[in-house]
Amino acid sequence: MMKTISVKQAQQADLKTQKEVGIPGLVLMERAALKAADNLWHTNWNLNHVLVVAGSGNNGGDGLAVARLLAVKGVHVDILLLGNPKHYSDEHQTQLHTCKYYHVPVVDPKNVDWKKYTVIIDAIFGTGLSRPVAGNYVDFIKKINQAPARVQAIDIPSGLNGSTGKVMGVSVKADLTSTFAYAKNGMVKPEAKPYIGKLIVNDIGIYC
Repeated sequence: MMKTISVKQAQQADLKTQKEVGIPGLVLMERAALKAADNLWHTNWNLNHVLVVAGSGNNGGDGLAVARLLAVKGVHVDILLLGNPKHYSDEHQTQLHTCKYYHVPVVDPKNVDWKKYTVIIDAIFGTGLSRPVAGNYVDFIKKINQAPARVQAIDIPSGLNGSTGKVMGVSVKADLTSTFAYAKNGMVKPEAKPYIGKLIVNDIGIYC
Protein backbone atom coordinates (compact mmCIF):
# COMPACT_ATOMS: atom_id res chain seq x y z
CA MET A 1 0.00 0.00 0.00
CA MET A 2 1.30 3.45 -0.90
CA LYS A 3 2.55 5.53 2.02
CA THR A 4 0.88 8.90 2.33
CA ILE A 5 1.43 11.94 4.54
CA SER A 6 -0.65 14.96 5.43
CA VAL A 7 -0.21 18.30 3.71
CA LYS A 8 1.03 19.73 7.02
CA GLN A 9 3.63 16.97 7.32
CA ALA A 10 4.76 17.65 3.75
CA GLN A 11 5.14 21.36 4.46
CA GLN A 12 7.06 20.68 7.68
CA ALA A 13 9.37 18.21 5.90
CA ASP A 14 10.05 20.70 3.13
CA LEU A 15 10.86 23.42 5.65
CA LYS A 16 13.08 21.11 7.71
CA THR A 17 14.98 20.04 4.60
CA GLN A 18 15.74 23.67 3.84
CA LYS A 19 16.31 25.10 7.32
CA GLU A 20 17.92 22.20 9.19
CA VAL A 21 19.39 19.94 6.51
CA GLY A 22 20.51 22.96 4.51
CA ILE A 23 19.24 22.14 1.02
CA PRO A 24 18.05 25.42 -0.57
CA GLY A 25 14.50 25.69 -1.87
CA LEU A 26 15.76 26.44 -5.37
CA VAL A 27 17.69 23.15 -5.38
CA LEU A 28 14.56 21.23 -4.36
CA MET A 29 12.61 23.06 -7.06
CA GLU A 30 15.14 22.08 -9.70
CA ARG A 31 15.05 18.46 -8.55
CA ALA A 32 11.26 18.47 -8.70
CA ALA A 33 11.32 19.93 -12.20
CA LEU A 34 13.86 17.37 -13.41
CA LYS A 35 11.69 14.54 -12.11
CA ALA A 36 8.47 16.00 -13.54
CA ALA A 37 10.11 16.50 -16.92
CA ASP A 38 11.43 12.94 -16.80
CA ASN A 39 7.93 11.65 -16.01
CA LEU A 40 6.71 13.48 -19.10
CA TRP A 41 9.47 12.09 -21.31
CA HIS A 42 8.45 8.57 -20.32
CA THR A 43 4.88 8.97 -21.52
CA ASN A 44 3.91 8.25 -25.11
CA TRP A 45 2.36 11.70 -25.39
CA ASN A 46 2.81 14.01 -28.33
CA LEU A 47 5.12 16.76 -27.05
CA ASN A 48 4.85 18.81 -30.21
CA HIS A 49 3.51 21.92 -28.45
CA VAL A 50 3.41 22.31 -24.67
CA LEU A 51 1.75 25.00 -22.56
CA VAL A 52 2.84 25.52 -18.96
CA VAL A 53 0.20 27.33 -16.89
CA ALA A 54 2.03 28.78 -13.89
CA GLY A 55 0.62 30.41 -10.78
CA SER A 56 2.48 32.95 -8.66
CA GLY A 57 3.89 30.64 -5.98
CA ASN A 58 6.46 27.88 -5.84
CA ASN A 59 4.19 25.47 -7.71
CA GLY A 60 4.35 27.95 -10.56
CA GLY A 61 8.11 28.06 -10.12
CA ASP A 62 8.24 24.29 -10.53
CA GLY A 63 6.30 24.64 -13.76
CA LEU A 64 8.58 27.35 -15.09
CA ALA A 65 11.60 25.15 -14.40
CA VAL A 66 9.94 22.31 -16.33
CA ALA A 67 9.24 24.71 -19.20
CA ARG A 68 12.90 25.64 -19.40
CA LEU A 69 14.07 22.01 -19.21
CA LEU A 70 11.75 21.05 -22.07
CA ALA A 71 12.73 24.08 -24.13
CA VAL A 72 16.45 23.29 -23.96
CA LYS A 73 15.61 19.81 -25.28
CA GLY A 74 13.98 21.38 -28.32
CA VAL A 75 10.32 21.13 -27.29
CA HIS A 76 8.12 24.05 -28.38
CA VAL A 77 6.96 25.41 -25.02
CA ASP A 78 4.83 28.43 -24.17
CA ILE A 79 4.25 29.87 -20.70
CA LEU A 80 0.96 31.29 -19.42
CA LEU A 81 1.45 33.31 -16.23
CA LEU A 82 -1.46 33.66 -13.80
CA GLY A 83 -1.60 35.73 -10.63
CA ASN A 84 -0.24 39.06 -9.47
CA PRO A 85 3.46 39.56 -10.29
CA LYS A 86 3.80 41.33 -6.93
CA HIS A 87 3.06 37.99 -5.27
CA TYR A 88 5.65 35.93 -7.15
CA SER A 89 7.80 33.93 -4.73
CA ASP A 90 11.56 34.46 -4.85
CA GLU A 91 12.08 31.07 -6.47
CA HIS A 92 9.35 31.82 -9.01
CA GLN A 93 11.07 35.07 -9.96
CA THR A 94 14.38 33.26 -10.39
CA GLN A 95 12.83 30.61 -12.63
CA LEU A 96 11.02 33.24 -14.70
CA HIS A 97 14.27 35.14 -15.18
CA THR A 98 15.94 31.94 -16.38
CA CYS A 99 13.08 31.19 -18.78
CA LYS A 100 13.42 34.67 -20.26
CA TYR A 101 17.17 34.11 -20.67
CA TYR A 102 16.37 31.00 -22.71
CA HIS A 103 13.72 32.92 -24.67
CA VAL A 104 10.82 30.71 -23.62
CA PRO A 105 7.73 32.56 -24.94
CA VAL A 106 5.14 33.99 -22.56
CA VAL A 107 1.64 34.13 -24.04
CA ASP A 108 -1.05 36.73 -23.43
CA PRO A 109 -3.76 35.26 -21.15
CA LYS A 110 -6.40 36.94 -23.32
CA ASN A 111 -5.18 35.34 -26.54
CA VAL A 112 -4.47 31.69 -25.78
CA ASP A 113 -5.19 29.26 -28.62
CA TRP A 114 -6.00 26.29 -26.40
CA LYS A 115 -6.63 23.94 -29.31
CA LYS A 116 -3.06 24.04 -30.62
CA TYR A 117 -1.43 22.52 -27.54
CA THR A 118 -0.78 18.79 -27.31
CA VAL A 119 0.19 18.88 -23.62
CA ILE A 120 -0.75 21.31 -20.85
CA ILE A 121 1.25 21.38 -17.62
CA ASP A 122 -0.78 22.54 -14.63
CA ALA A 123 1.38 24.47 -12.16
CA ILE A 124 -1.19 26.92 -10.81
CA PHE A 125 -1.74 25.81 -7.20
CA GLY A 126 0.15 23.34 -5.04
CA THR A 127 -0.95 21.38 -2.00
CA GLY A 128 -1.10 24.56 0.09
CA LEU A 129 -4.42 25.67 -1.42
CA SER A 130 -6.76 26.20 1.53
CA ARG A 131 -9.84 27.89 0.08
CA PRO A 132 -12.11 27.42 -2.92
CA VAL A 133 -10.77 28.48 -6.29
CA ALA A 134 -12.12 31.90 -7.25
CA GLY A 135 -11.88 34.67 -9.84
CA ASN A 136 -10.31 34.12 -13.23
CA TYR A 137 -8.58 30.99 -11.94
CA VAL A 138 -11.93 29.23 -12.30
CA ASP A 139 -12.11 30.19 -15.96
CA PHE A 140 -8.57 29.05 -16.72
CA ILE A 141 -9.02 25.70 -14.99
CA LYS A 142 -12.18 25.13 -17.02
CA LYS A 143 -10.29 26.00 -20.20
CA ILE A 144 -7.57 23.50 -19.32
CA ASN A 145 -10.20 20.80 -18.82
CA GLN A 146 -11.94 21.66 -22.09
CA ALA A 147 -8.74 21.65 -24.14
CA PRO A 148 -7.90 18.58 -26.28
CA ALA A 149 -4.41 18.31 -24.74
CA ARG A 150 -3.12 15.72 -22.31
CA VAL A 151 -2.60 17.25 -18.87
CA GLN A 152 0.23 16.81 -16.38
CA ALA A 153 -0.26 18.27 -12.90
CA ILE A 154 2.76 19.35 -10.89
CA ASP A 155 2.48 18.07 -7.29
CA ILE A 156 -1.34 18.05 -7.32
CA PRO A 157 -4.11 19.06 -9.74
CA SER A 158 -4.96 22.70 -9.07
CA GLY A 159 -8.17 22.97 -7.09
CA LEU A 160 -7.93 19.54 -5.44
CA ASN A 161 -7.62 19.46 -1.66
CA GLY A 162 -4.48 17.56 -0.74
CA SER A 163 -5.87 16.52 2.64
CA THR A 164 -9.38 15.40 1.73
CA GLY A 165 -9.25 14.68 -2.00
CA LYS A 166 -12.29 16.89 -2.49
CA VAL A 167 -12.65 19.49 -5.22
CA MET A 168 -12.46 23.07 -3.97
CA GLY A 169 -15.04 24.52 -6.33
CA VAL A 170 -13.29 23.43 -9.53
CA SER A 171 -10.21 21.33 -10.21
CA VAL A 172 -7.92 20.49 -13.09
CA LYS A 173 -8.50 16.95 -14.38
CA ALA A 174 -5.02 15.57 -14.95
CA ASP A 175 -3.98 12.52 -16.93
CA LEU A 176 -0.74 12.38 -14.93
CA THR A 177 0.17 13.85 -11.56
CA SER A 178 3.84 14.17 -10.65
CA THR A 179 4.13 14.57 -6.89
CA PHE A 180 7.18 14.63 -4.66
CA ALA A 181 8.52 12.82 -1.56
CA TYR A 182 5.25 11.10 -0.65
CA ALA A 183 1.68 11.12 -1.90
CA LYS A 184 -0.55 13.38 0.17
CA ASN A 185 -3.48 11.79 2.00
CA GLY A 186 -6.16 13.25 -0.25
CA MET A 187 -4.53 11.99 -3.45
CA VAL A 188 -5.47 8.36 -2.80
CA LYS A 189 -9.09 9.04 -1.87
CA PRO A 190 -11.57 7.49 -4.34
CA GLU A 191 -13.11 10.88 -5.14
CA ALA A 192 -9.69 12.21 -6.19
CA LYS A 193 -8.99 9.54 -8.81
CA PRO A 194 -10.79 11.28 -11.73
CA TYR A 195 -8.62 14.34 -11.15
CA ILE A 196 -5.27 12.72 -10.28
CA GLY A 197 -5.05 10.35 -13.24
CA LYS A 198 -1.84 8.32 -13.06
CA LEU A 199 0.08 9.20 -9.89
CA ILE A 200 3.89 9.16 -9.88
CA VAL A 201 5.69 9.82 -6.60
CA ASN A 202 9.20 11.20 -7.09
CA ASP A 203 12.06 11.28 -4.58
CA ILE A 204 13.73 14.70 -4.56
CA GLY A 205 15.65 14.41 -1.29
CA ILE A 206 13.05 15.77 1.11
CA TYR A 207 13.96 14.79 4.68
CA CYS A 208 10.81 13.11 5.96
